[in-house]
Amino acid sequence: MFQERIACQKLMQKIILPEQAAEMIKDGMTIGVSGFTLAGYPKAITLALAKKIKNTGENIKVNIFSGASVGEEVDGALAEVGAIARRAPYQTNAKLRNSLNTPGEIEYTDQHLGLFASMCRKGCYGSIDLAIIEACAITKEGNIIPSTSVGNVPTYVKMAKKVLIELNLEQPIVLAGMHDIYTPEDPPNQKPIPLTSSSQRIGTTYIPCEPEKIAGIVITSIPDGTRDFAPIDENAKAMAGNIIDFLHNEVAQGRLTKSLLPLQSGVGSIANAVLAGLKESDFENLDFFSEVIQDSVFDLIDVGKFKAVSGTALTPSVKGVRQFQANAELYRKVIVLRPQEISNHPELIYRLGVIAMNTAIEADIFGNINSTHIMGTKMMNGIGGSGDFAHNASISIFMTPSTAKDGEISCIVPMCSHVDHTEHDVSVIVTERGIADLRNTSPRERAKIIIKNCAHPDYQDMLRDYYERALKANPPGKCHTPHIMSEALSWHARFNKTGSMKIK
Repeated sequence: MFQERIACQKLMQKIILPEQAAEMIKDGMTIGVSGFTLAGYPKAITLALAKKIKNTGENIKVNIFSGASVGEEVDGALAEVGAIARRAPYQTNAKLRNSLNTPGEIEYTDQHLGLFASMCRKGCYGSIDLAIIEACAITKEGNIIPSTSVGNVPTYVKMAKKVLIELNLEQPIVLAGMHDIYTPEDPPNQKPIPLTSSSQRIGTTYIPCEPEKIAGIVITSIPDGTRDFAPIDENAKAMAGNIIDFLHNEVAQGRLTKSLLPLQSGVGSIANAVLAGLKESDFENLDFFSEVIQDSVFDLIDVGKFKAVSGTALTPSVKGVRQFQANAELYRKVIVLRPQEISNHPELIYRLGVIAMNTAIEADIFGNINSTHIMGTKMMNGIGGSGDFAHNASISIFMTPSTAKDGEISCIVPMCSHVDHTEHDVSVIVTERGIADLRNTSPRERAKIIIKNCAHPDYQDMLRDYYERALKANPPGKCHTPHIMSEALSWHARFNKTGSMKIK
């Protein structure tokens, strides 16, 4: 019964229908929504708004700010009816992606996730008219207990003129107590964040909210969208094995202990597979300090590998949801969910010495990484938190298969068509072919290592040919990073593995 989840009795009179909540959303509003990677996002209110626009033809366009990507009920439904004017800071929805890649439809601000909340509080993104927040419960004071993610909710609730709450009965009440809500002060009053380990708690288990600010509560039972991970294929296993071999060597060299340093892993099937590889390794007593908690994290908790897990969202597959529900009491002892400006905070990533593992669309032979754009123009998802971690990690690892499109495209290229992470923030590049440790290397040394260790054999000769010709084309005194600029980017359009024309 929903009454058991609302401890603040005077809020009972604010229970409304999704359609009534949708009427509060006006053209031109900026709305902060909960949610981070298909976890803990509102569903009923945005679906009601989309239905209203579709039925009435009313022209309503709003700006949507979230924590990261959110489900079809927000991004897909609102993009389909043309209701989004601006979106930030991250997305993964196909309908939304098509619109933001079409001039004149949706403006998209791709932003480092760890910085977005503080930039909002500074006013860089204007005022927040309305916050729509999914909760699993409300305290007697009216404070909000989030569901499966925290994201940017504390900032949106603080800044918003009004708050709408979706109380989702599908979200397990055992989530209460897993959250650690701490909002840093902003400059010039910012102080060190008093967090020195992944397991430590420094805040409250709820998001502060004055009851007077809550404009309505919608009762829902719509589950989070889930996305099954691709089966762990041979390439993913090989990449996992290469990373584990690298970590073993770091231990052998005395740079790490068997408990390593806190690990971070990006989102998706490759990242999930790499973490799964740790299950059979001999590493023990591990910490996880990251954003997203996926299936492999649950597996590593189950076998006692992870002793502390810190993130901002629970994003399991369908199987992972069942696994979490069956072992929720165990997981709540190990997992802490924080605001993303804490999970992705540069100060904390650097202090804890995090080992970052993120995926790339392509890497070039000098160690630059493209993680967002196809052919330099088509946005896929966004930089997400990879930049937060890559720039501040003790070891920054980027993973990609050596080829894409069934081998028709090389993911190792002479020059990235778009650069999200420069060579200065990339310690290691890993493909199924091998690993390139780029620390203490010059650009010319990097090129040789990456081509030899990471590029697919079908493309190695072409990459070597480009590099050797680039060396000859640049005279002494002008060849620190050898390129033939007229050719470097044309690689993306000119060559497949047979040497014939191929457009990505």
